[in-house]
Amino acid sequence: MEHQPILESLEPEIAGRLAAREQEIAAGASTRRAIAAGLAMASIPIALAAVSRDVFAQGGLPQNVINVLNFALTLEYLESTFYDLGLGEHRVVPHRDREIFEQIRRHENEHVAYLKAALGSAAIAKPKFDFSGGRGSGDGPFRHVFREYDKFKELSQAFEDTGVRAYKGQAPNLINFKAILTVALQIHSVEARHASEVRRLRGEFRDQIPHRGWITQNFTDIPGTAANYAGEQNVNQGGVDIVTLGFPIDAATEAFDEPLTTQQVLAIASAFIVA
Repeated sequence: MEHQPILESLEPEIAGRLAAREQEIAAGASTRRAIAAGLAMASIPIALAAVSRDVFAQGGLPQNVINVLNFALTLEYLESTFYDLGLGEHRVVPHRDREIFEQIRRHENEHVAYLKAALGSAAIAKPKFDFSGGRGSGDGPFRHVFREYDKFKELSQAFEDTGVRAYKGQAPNLINFKAILTVALQIHSVEARHASEVRRLRGEFRDQIPHRGWITQNFTDIPGTAANYAGEQNVNQGGVDIVTLGFPIDAATEAFDEPLTTQQVLAIASAFIVA
């Protein structure tokens, strides 16, 4: 699964059953309130969990689906724990910005709760995290993340920018999952707004690199996040070199976000997961 987008890692027979049921629901077929709520959460993993729970309610989820959902749950644990700690125990976010991050935290906590409900006893336990980015050493590039608000915003930006790219990477693989594709596009735009808002908070409305609301080439002023922005310097879209159309390289890269593979997302997350 490491080298595949999340949905492509499902076995064809399982994917076919999920797609058929998803289309029935999209066409108006009745379903349980919990399933409808899951589809309304605007998250690819949540939508997959919702439809899977409906299709495999009696016999239990196939191991293939369990693996996919537990991968998604690990990433949701990462983000929800980050915001829980920043807003709760460490209270690093000042009052003026708390409402913004409280909303993001609610989203992440809802996702965790739903995935755990869908997985039941198959849900993995929450890993131990090292938000310094030091793989358990506590001495990574973000070691002051819960003591310095600027560091907290830096890591939040890195997580949100990565989320935008991760969701974009799933879109081409959802052609046969129309309702879930719609959900994917909805969450992609919301993730982009989150990322832009965090960048705004960091830049205090100053429109200058690196405080723009978009990514320029693969530039990052945040130590330890080169992998989060790798590939963003691409200027070739659909076989066309944008620079040859007369646009400068910065503009050519800012106009497009590049997708991330599952392997890339795992590599980024591994710096923050101890066990």
